[in-house]
Amino acid sequence: MKMKKILVVLTSMLLIGTLLVGCGGKSGQSSGGNGSADAGKTYVWKFAHEEIDGSVQDLYVKKFKEIIEKKSNGKIKIEIYPVGQLGDATQQAELLQNGGIEFAIVSPGNTGTLVPENQLFSLHYLLSPNMEVNKKVMKESKALNEDLSKLYEEKNIKVLAYWTEGFMNWTSSKPLKKPEDFKGFKMRTMPSPMIVAAYEAYGANPTPVPYMEVYSGLQLNMIEGQENPLFAIEEMKFYEVQKYLTLSNHSLYVTTTATNPQFFNSLPKDIQQMVLDTVEELREYSFDIQQELNDKALEKIKSKSDIPIVELTPEETAAFREASMKARDKYVEMVGEKGKAIMEKLAQEVIEAEKAMQ
Repeated sequence: MKMKKILVVLTSMLLIGTLLVGCGGKSGQSSGGNGSADAGKTYVWKFAHEEIDGSVQDLYVKKFKEIIEKKSNGKIKIEIYPVGQLGDATQQAELLQNGGIEFAIVSPGNTGTLVPENQLFSLHYLLSPNMEVNKKVMKESKALNEDLSKLYEEKNIKVLAYWTEGFMNWTSSKPLKKPEDFKGFKMRTMPSPMIVAAYEAYGANPTPVPYMEVYSGLQLNMIEGQENPLFAIEEMKFYEVQKYLTLSNHSLYVTTTATNPQFFNSLPKDIQQMVLDTVEELREYSFDIQQELNDKALEKIKSKSDIPIVELTPEETAAFREASMKARDKYVEMVGEKGKAIMEKLAQEVIEAEKAMQ
């Protein structure tokens, strides 16, 4: 563990050094913070994400690059780093904190120990089954955009937007149609205490495994199931080494577009606004692309395999929802009153958004 931390620090120092070398004309930093950009200045920004080429995150970051470079007339260049090139997802978040990179896609499942309150996204059936409601909530929510984002910034991460990669679904080595089916089941989870607690509420045996090791873990029966959006299940071919795919829609894979606050605050105001405008433009795109990729992924899975695809009945969903409530008590126990207030505010915002869209 110490060696891992040392490697992260060394990588951060190396990346920061690379940025500083360009301070004469090309840099990820600016001595400004107000006013307009120097007409002759160029910028090179590093943007890391947690997935492979062609994924939802990858397409999002590529679109960000396209828009920013066009808006800036080429004065801003974006270098994209998929997961693995600068370390795993947790290490990339640490690089963002340390100023080694300027932007990153930072998912709560990989930063639950850093900002414990963000683990509310791991709670099952907290958000809406209606994706349009979730889009509205993620854009307008004070619980997220004010309360939770403040906690991120205290950890040196500035969240620019919350968005989703789609509903989470289960693949498994046996049918999962009621909470009792999870008893003793070796369920792969991300390294988030709350995700672990969510599956303990069903009686499962949660087993954290790095994303790039999930396929082999399923193949070797080190784990018996996993959860992911459909696009990830298809692109990582998890369905090849599983017997069932359950369209559980039990939660959303929520992620964030994030930046280093010191870097962002150092930018001229017009460039800050360019970044904010670009992120806002990408809000609709992020929801559209996840829907497109997840729909296509399901069709590919159906065409490439004969894996049974299970849809839970309303009664089965209700049973899982009821069992999942134990995890909310665990969440409050883990994060305290501040986290409880955010959870309850978000839950109320979801209810209000659903009413408004009826």
